Amino acid sequence: MQSSVSEDVAVGSASAGGKLIILTAPLTEIIDHAGFFIQMGMASMPVWMEGVMSRKYPRWRELHRNEDGSAKSMPAGLRVLEASLLRRFSPEDVIAVYPEDVYKYLGPNTRVVAVSTHNPLGVTFAAGVYASVFGTSKHPINSHYTRQLFLDLEKNPWRKNLKVIVGGSGAWQITETKCHKELGIDCVVEGRSESAQVLELFLDAVEAKEIPQYVQVPHPKDSESILVPSKPTTFGVVEMTTGCGRRCRFCLPDLNPQMGLPKEGILAAVRANVQNGNRQISLATEDLFIWGQVQTDTPFYFPNREALLDLFAEAVNIPGVEQHLLSHCTMAPAVVDPVLIRGLSEILLNKSPIHVPMFSTHPQKKILCPLIGLETGSVPLAKKIMPSKAAPFPIEEWPSVFIQGLTVMNRNNWVPAVTLIIGSPEETDEDTRATLDLIYEVERRGLFAFFIPSIFTPLHDTRMAEQEGVAETRQLKPLQWHLMMKCWKMNVRGAHFKWWVPAAWGLGALGLWLFRLRKLNGPGFTWPLLLFSGVLSENLMARLGKIYKGKQLNIKSREELLHTIRPQFWKYLRPDTGNIPASAS
Repeated sequence: MQSSVSEDVAVGSASAGGKLIILTAPLTEIIDHAGFFIQMGMASMPVWMEGVMSRKYPRWRELHRNEDGSAKSMPAGLRVLEASLLRRFSPEDVIAVYPEDVYKYLGPNTRVVAVSTHNPLGVTFAAGVYASVFGTSKHPINSHYTRQLFLDLEKNPWRKNLKVIVGGSGAWQITETKCHKELGIDCVVEGRSESAQVLELFLDAVEAKEIPQYVQVPHPKDSESILVPSKPTTFGVVEMTTGCGRRCRFCLPDLNPQMGLPKEGILAAVRANVQNGNRQISLATEDLFIWGQVQTDTPFYFPNREALLDLFAEAVNIPGVEQHLLSHCTMAPAVVDPVLIRGLSEILLNKSPIHVPMFSTHPQKKILCPLIGLETGSVPLAKKIMPSKAAPFPIEEWPSVFIQGLTVMNRNNWVPAVTLIIGSPEETDEDTRATLDLIYEVERRGLFAFFIPSIFTPLHDTRMAEQEGVAETRQLKPLQWHLMMKCWKMNVRGAHFKWWVPAAWGLGALGLWLFRLRKLNGPGFTWPLLLFSGVLSENLMARLGKIYKGKQLNIKSREELLHTIRPQFWKYLRPDTGNIPASAS
């Protein structure tokens, strides 16, 4: 049940002059009781579709508060900021609250409202794409709620006394679009909050000194400098590693130092979550397979099996942990060490809250669903934007690495959410066809993943920051539309439909096309949408030359792939994984 804060608490806070520092985040980035997918939906769908989301999850706005009215859980980054501030400020001066409660703790003594946000303007890879598809709004639901939060702050009678400081992984969007004044933001901070520089910024704001409009904070250089919050986080997120090491040119988090956090700190944060009421945890990482390896002399793309199995076993078996969600990982380690994938399944599957009946052999039809980047099936394009993605295998083998890795994962009830980038700079029709070839190869082999296509967005501070992407979906070519719609058609294979749902789905898609979408998204959208709807046979459309059906790929076996690894690295292959080069055992 939703708890409430009494009027006495609200009035008491106001009469006491308000909290010195208030921490908050948009409502759509705080909710966690409907799973990761509702937040993904909020970040992607246009605001007019909020009603659809509300009908599917009518309780999504429910919030749970502590006895003092503070938020029961908060995004992990905001909890780190809270822990950082409490090194210099009294707990009586700092409070983390839901956005609708900010006014209750804001008074004449308030000097800072700090807002953490992941996607304030809706311009990251996936967010603007699906809003643009439906045409009426460039603002996804999440962006709408973020703007509303800033508008409410700007209208508050105590606004003149305080500074609004914005951070989080989406803070760069404010800087890039120069919308500080429009949103009423005094300072944008990019980077983590453990730094003394952040503490000095807040001290200056509290003392009513002038603060800069932009602050960039360097990333901690060692894991001991990273703070582990002791309060519940949204989704029970506990940081596991930073960085990745593969150096994809479009990726921002990969620019961070590659570090694994100490096991003791990770487990302490898990305990803190369950002791405060969280029953779900997620060990957050850019690539879970690097944990336990970056401190060794072994190359990071050969996983430390024993360390990973030990960490996850201890984490999910802490009393009170009922559910666990996997974070990000890469595909190549599944080919390198399929025994590790099997071992992780044995530990984690029973704790998974995700069920896919059509593709799971688990008694309760559970799956593990990490986030994995495919990005492209084109080797020439992969060489340009992500040359180390397949390591320790050559990037030329990327299609085979993806297929063999997905085979290992599916065999162990892993059904990953796989991202693709459409419209990368210099992408040609041949590149798009190559990606379609790979998607059709997945289908031919009976493999499954949730494919999430999105349009290239030049992210701030990446090595592709200055390159232009597709401004709106209307600019997509027919082949690019085909790739997007084919991905989503494959995704619905995993849905547990009643017999009449596919027909209703097809008629609904056809109706949308007739009355709205064909005008919004251009002529290139027509045949791909008909492909998605199932109104016409895919084979028929291919024979008519309206769609590209894909060609069969020459996929290397796992044994053949292992022989493409440089011989000096064979010694790192585990002998119990089978089919490894003879000199490696």
